[in-house]
Amino acid sequence: MLRRFAGTVIARHARPVATALLCAALAACATMGDLSQHVAGGGTAATAQADHAERLYADGQLDQAANEFLALAAGSRGDAAAHYRLRAAEVLRDRGDLDGAARALGDIKRRRLHGDEPQRLDLLDAEIAIRHGDIGQADELLAGLGDDPSEAVRVRALELRARADLARGERFASAHSRALLDRDLQGGDREQNRRQLVDALAGLDVDALRTGVERLRADDPLRPWVEQALRGKGQPLARALPKPSRPVGTMQPGGNGSLQSEGYSSLHHVALLLPLSAQFATVSQSVRDGFLSAYFADARERRPELRIYDSGRTPADAIAAYERAVADGADHVVGPLQRESVGELFHQSLRARVLALNHPDTGEVPPPGSAEFGLLPDAEGAQVAERMIARGITRAAILAATADWAERAARAFRAQFEAAGGVIAGETRIPDKDVNYSTQILQATGSLGSGTDAGVFVSTRPQQARLLLPQLRVAGVNLPVFATSHVYAGDANAALDRDLDGVEFCDAPWLFGSIPGRPDRNRVATRIDTANGLGGRLFAFGMDAYALLPYMDWLLTHPDSYLNGATGELTADSFGRIHRLVGWARFQNGIALPIDGALDSAPLQP
Repeated sequence: MLRRFAGTVIARHARPVATALLCAALAACATMGDLSQHVAGGGTAATAQADHAERLYADGQLDQAANEFLALAAGSRGDAAAHYRLRAAEVLRDRGDLDGAARALGDIKRRRLHGDEPQRLDLLDAEIAIRHGDIGQADELLAGLGDDPSEAVRVRALELRARADLARGERFASAHSRALLDRDLQGGDREQNRRQLVDALAGLDVDALRTGVERLRADDPLRPWVEQALRGKGQPLARALPKPSRPVGTMQPGGNGSLQSEGYSSLHHVALLLPLSAQFATVSQSVRDGFLSAYFADARERRPELRIYDSGRTPADAIAAYERAVADGADHVVGPLQRESVGELFHQSLRARVLALNHPDTGEVPPPGSAEFGLLPDAEGAQVAERMIARGITRAAILAATADWAERAARAFRAQFEAAGGVIAGETRIPDKDVNYSTQILQATGSLGSGTDAGVFVSTRPQQARLLLPQLRVAGVNLPVFATSHVYAGDANAALDRDLDGVEFCDAPWLFGSIPGRPDRNRVATRIDTANGLGGRLFAFGMDAYALLPYMDWLLTHPDSYLNGATGELTADSFGRIHRLVGWARFQNGIALPIDGALDSAPLQP
């Protein structure tokens, strides 16, 4: 038996995710009342002493609790003694004393245990085996738990499997178990589990990560973590772009004979969290004004109660704002805006559902029922690649700014383009202060050549693009140019943008034409300053945030559905991430115009 290790000295240590896992196990523990049909004797005195031992454990007095259980075991017989010895061992395990746990178990007889107690015994023995390096024995014990363990046993077994896999060097398998475990944990236990998950993936090289993710299903909970690990290594995965086919809001007969909008759920109390007084104030004002414009454009009877909160400068400020909103009765919270604040909020036990206005950099996804929504440069880069491939362009040069958003767009473009069979002929970055780009142009396009299968990808701000495009022509690069939305300043300016003629780029459809159910941009822009220029894109983002709320449930459970939004067609995946299928425009005579008279967000068919 594994308890042959009982005589070995085992150093006490802080067990990973111990508290939540053992508390979960204790929730399934049988009380003396539950055991009464199996236990002979005991009486009310033993029951009172057992209750006292459990209270000591709940209060964190683990030494005293273990001693109480051991005393109960010594004074009991048969099934009762086995039950108390198991509880004493579990408490000692939680204290980090596996040696003491093994001694407490002694030669306990499995036939004396009931309910999930035999499985809990196997878990203890498996943990002792892992600690002593006997991973094969641990595997046997964990495999013997059966196909339908209790929830508490399942959670503990996942954590032990993660440790066993890591001990034998199978980092990807260990991370997978921790990804499955993630949503069963809360607070500090979840944080520690996530750190161990990230550490497991960090020890793998790019090839191992790519090989592992290819075996995962599209909805596997490990996938977002692997995606983040690869992004952190500068090697993002190509995206599986959604292909929704069913718009939300189709009018259908209701139960009382009236018409109702498919997928629509009424809202009651909504809170909007934005950093109104921090460095993001200008951005926040455009988002806020877009949100309010959509709110007041909605039918009066459908408008929820709305309150706006300043989410401050730090993640702690954002959490405090969330707590205030919930205390004030909010059942839906929109925000916060900063990536760090979103990540911290996702670490909390959320009492009100959240539509976060950004995506955290740490890889975690929203808790069930919540979602994240943002204007990601990565998504734009990937969709530009798909657009070029659909146009028959299979060789490309990349010219991007040195900013973080441009780097992300460029990497996503490369990953998507190469995954579709394209070849990157050259790539370069354009420093902000340079005005002569001849060296960068030669570096990126020197091996590109000409022909209908060649094109250029650009991710820069308008000022750089206006310098870059003429220099490309001077260098003899007369090829189709495709860009992310960053190339457009947001307002028509023919005098400045004439040099951008022919550039095709992705952007928010609302900037160029009417979107059903949204205020007209031309009319709004004459009245609200924050809807102009670069703020127009954020204004559209705010409108979409409001429009998404009543359809969140539907979109999260119907991946084939989409909302026709101001920033594009909006759909959700199984992880709670809102995806945006962008529209397309082209500069003509210095004016950005929708292609084919409308911003079609669907990619061209090859």
